[in-house]
Amino acid sequence: MLRIYHNPQCKKSRAGLQHLQSRGIQVEIIEYIKTPLTEKQLGKLIMKLNVRPEEIIRKQEVYFKKNLKGKSFHEHEWIRILSQNPKLIQRPIVETEYKAVIGDPVENIDVLFK
Repeated sequence: MLRIYHNPQCKKSRAGLQHLQSRGIQVEIIEYIKTPLTEKQLGKLIMKLNVRPEEIIRKQEVYFKKNLKGKSFHEHEWIRILSQNPKLIQRPIVETEYKAVIGDPVENIDVLFK
């Protein structure tokens, strides 16, 4: 089963969920703002995305601009920061057993079905 890390307040996240639902795909919805990922969960998700933690940061967020912009952290430090500040995580993220993609644009999600 697919899993989507979703923020219902986000237009792009809603579009990603709608894209999956319009294809008739059952998906487990994780509202990661309400239920933040642990550092371990986030680390596994980042491995499936095949990116560095700083590549999934929403740099337009006020918290990032005020507290993190221009700073350098080790990978495990970024994971801790993201786990403690889930609004900083790009959305939506769609995950399968072995792979994950950032669903912005929604066409990125289709990579999981090829």
